[in-house]
Amino acid sequence: MLAFEEQVVADLVEDPNGGLVVLSSGLPLASLAATLLLYLHQAPGDAAGGGCLLVLSAPDSLKARIRRRLQEKMQVHDVPPDLQAQQRASLYASGAALFLSPRALAADLLTSRLLPSRVRALLLLSAHRSTDTSSDAFIARLLRQRNLVPVYAFSDCPHAMVAGFSKAERTMKSLYVRRLHLWPRFHVLAAADLERAPPDVVDVRVPMTPPMRGIQAAVLATMDACLKELRRTNKVDVEDLTVDKGLFKSFDEIVRRQLDPIWHTLGKKTKQLVADLRTLRKLLDYLVRYDAVTYLKYLDTLRVSEGVRSVWILADSSHKIFELAKRRVYQAVRTDGAKVSMDNKGTPTKKRKVAHNTTKKGKETENEDSTVGRDNTQKVNTDVGIVLEEVLEEAPKWKVLWELLQEIAEEQMKSDAGNVHDEDKSDEHGIVLVTCKDERTCLQLQECILKGPCQVMREEWEKYLIGKAELHGLNKKNKRKSEQPKGVGVLDGEVQMGSSESVGPVSISKLETNALFAAACELRNISNEADVNGGSNSSCSTKGLARGKAKGKPKKTTAKRQASNRKNKSKGGNDIRQATDLDSEVQSGKTDEQAEIDASKVSAYDASVSASTSNDKFNHSSALRNSANGKPLPPVQFHALDSDQHVLDVWKPSVIIVYHPDITFVREIEVYKAENSSKKLKVYFLFYEDSTEVQKFESSIRRENEAFESLIRQKSLMMIPVDQDGHCIGPTVANEPEPLLCQNSITRKAGGKKAPEKEMQVIVDMREFMSSLPNVLHQKGIRIVPVTLEVGDYVLSPSICVERKSIADLFQSFASGRLYNQVETMARYYKIPVLLIEFSQDKSFSFQSANEIGDDVSPTNIISKLSLLVLHFPRLRIIWSRSLHATAEIFMSLKTNQDEPDEKKATRVGVPSEDGIVEDDVRSENYNTPAIEFLRRLPGVTDSNYRAIMDGCNSLADLALLPVERLGELMGGQKAARTLKEFLDAKCPTML
Repeated sequence: MLAFEEQVVADLVEDPNGGLVVLSSGLPLASLAATLLLYLHQAPGDAAGGGCLLVLSAPDSLKARIRRRLQEKMQVHDVPPDLQAQQRASLYASGAALFLSPRALAADLLTSRLLPSRVRALLLLSAHRSTDTSSDAFIARLLRQRNLVPVYAFSDCPHAMVAGFSKAERTMKSLYVRRLHLWPRFHVLAAADLERAPPDVVDVRVPMTPPMRGIQAAVLATMDACLKELRRTNKVDVEDLTVDKGLFKSFDEIVRRQLDPIWHTLGKKTKQLVADLRTLRKLLDYLVRYDAVTYLKYLDTLRVSEGVRSVWILADSSHKIFELAKRRVYQAVRTDGAKVSMDNKGTPTKKRKVAHNTTKKGKETENEDSTVGRDNTQKVNTDVGIVLEEVLEEAPKWKVLWELLQEIAEEQMKSDAGNVHDEDKSDEHGIVLVTCKDERTCLQLQECILKGPCQVMREEWEKYLIGKAELHGLNKKNKRKSEQPKGVGVLDGEVQMGSSESVGPVSISKLETNALFAAACELRNISNEADVNGGSNSSCSTKGLARGKAKGKPKKTTAKRQASNRKNKSKGGNDIRQATDLDSEVQSGKTDEQAEIDASKVSAYDASVSASTSNDKFNHSSALRNSANGKPLPPVQFHALDSDQHVLDVWKPSVIIVYHPDITFVREIEVYKAENSSKKLKVYFLFYEDSTEVQKFESSIRRENEAFESLIRQKSLMMIPVDQDGHCIGPTVANEPEPLLCQNSITRKAGGKKAPEKEMQVIVDMREFMSSLPNVLHQKGIRIVPVTLEVGDYVLSPSICVERKSIADLFQSFASGRLYNQVETMARYYKIPVLLIEFSQDKSFSFQSANEIGDDVSPTNIISKLSLLVLHFPRLRIIWSRSLHATAEIFMSLKTNQDEPDEKKATRVGVPSEDGIVEDDVRSENYNTPAIEFLRRLPGVTDSNYRAIMDGCNSLADLALLPVERLGELMGGQKAARTLKEFLDAKCPTML
């Protein structure tokens, strides 16, 4: 345990109220929680013999780390929410540390199954999620009402503690704590411990390929254009609309938090801009995470799913994203040797094929003579086919990772050779840990080491082609030929053609698509032949050319494989380069010779990897093994940061390669090295040079520092109310003005003394404790009775039952039909069934804008569904609530002059009887539902008189024998009585 961790625990236990600790992301939260739990467990208890330790809001990964640190030191139990009440009570009495769900704990505290005097302390490990209406604040209030229970809250998200107005101060008041402890990375004690024995750090900057730089520039330009459009709406704070903040997920929350109150008044374009910014952020993230084929596949799905309504796809720079993404995978070449590309205006141009010259550098020539090429640039003749030249650009980090692994293996071999006689030093080399963002990248990197990068790209390309072939097969069934081309423009791949001869020109997009389908069909045929004949796979270091006729009906489809030489780095070697007009524009005026296309060449090291490791199993515990070129590879283990597992203490690596840098994992590395100061550790950081990856990493550090600076200023100004004993008061009912109970109070009675208030109580379904309404009701002074209800969510009185629906739940209930059944049961058992529609406080108080409400009844419109529901159940009452606090006020007004509900009766409603019908019971068997429905459909019977008819006769048989005069008394009129009597006495028609 580090020195600054001991200081954090010492500062916490000084105050009997507890405290709130805000840490930098990645600092040892699990170690602090485990140390605090052990300290509280070993501390001498009170006269009652101490109590249990409650831990809330702990993720599963954090629970596992705390449990591992407290192993064999104290008992730690994970209490599931569905555990029986008797078993939970026995765990409370054990005095151990318990991981609980807030729903079950709140119910146990309200039912006195757990007394606050039996709780030693409460730990909250996600304090940034706590608000005055959250479950954590509810439990803290229940514990602090009758006993001084210390509350220790932790948070490792400082930027979340500054979101909103006085977030830290409001959190401390809701948790009844008065001291705020800030521990940023730049704290003197923390910095001294972490920098005493730092690891050896190597910062590797990997240059991006020209297409990657072009895509990044185009996405940033498109994002900037969308932000400018959003600024014009004057709906969002301009300071938040920056590209730097747009790189983080929290940007969506910031924008939505500002737009939610007026969301119903926004136009479709503004709403789409918010969604487009999220899509563009994903494009930037996936550019440095995924391979070229996967990125192109994702763009294809975006073109189909968002092409109609997206705003970003219509921006000037968006077409570069699609063109450059395709160029990373393949290039379209005409069969006569000329390359087909797109210039700025979308006009097809023609370039000569690259000539391999052994005497000088191979350069791409300029456009052909204008007099010859001017006519050809306006159209593509159908007699000329299109060839797909595979590029399959590999990620630049793949090669760097391979070279680093070889370098690490060589260093370990040298150190082992120098320490042959020293057994302690010869075994000090651990595994090499490679950390990636997600599990998919880990698996792909593992395949790269096993099979080689070229083989991995080949497999991804074949999957892409197979997907195209399946899509072509579906489209071919429902294909409709159009006489004229539909759209003209760059975004949909169509280019404008000039006048044609007898056989008209065809768009490049169609030729390119036909060539893709031809290659896919050929690949499928080759795979089928290989399955039948057992043919061997083609070599890794090859290029594929798929030829097809321009009209989409390939006359002859072939696949040619040509070996390409690796680019020679020496002066006299061949330096084959390509450039297009789009490349030159992206690179801001660089010449064609400066535009490299190394990714289209297959390196020799890839072939050696594929040949040597394709049949090997990859195991991190295996010894160093030799590759085909004689170079060894160290044992490697991959770790996905998204899994949220702390693996450094488990695997104890000696070398860490951070493939995707993350500020949280960087801090974990620093803590791991500080705790193991004698162990040698070397860390490699792989960054794409001049990329948004570097910008996002630096912005995360800067954002965290700014958050702590803001918290330091707030700490010097915040005011936490305390009582005369120094105990935090918190947001209680005593701080609020008392409501006027009676406007016409008679002051002559007892000298104006107020009558003692009768405590209000509300019966609440157990499932409703996942919402914040029981917390707010308890805050208003209403007694909460948690039970399991079969009918309704809240029972306010013997005659009032409430079914609460949030907006999202209301739509889902209408879609599934669940709401109809719920209202039907409420109307059957209660006199006043109520449907409560509760809106969020920070969102608009309306379903839709006024201009969206139609005149006719629509089965898909929510207003039409509500209207039909009210028509079907006339006694149903609908209450519209703006927020949780408004709902509490409505409940208090509804309970005025009403009797308190009976808990036993409420629990029996809707529950099937096992012993038969009980007199004066409100069970479902007491009602003959089919007979009631039959009665309500008889002529003359209405919703206003069918209950009187039920009270006047015992069955439908008795109803048929009643005279007209008695029916008139029951039905409220002679006309309705005669109508019913004539219907009942009418003879049935017979067939003679």
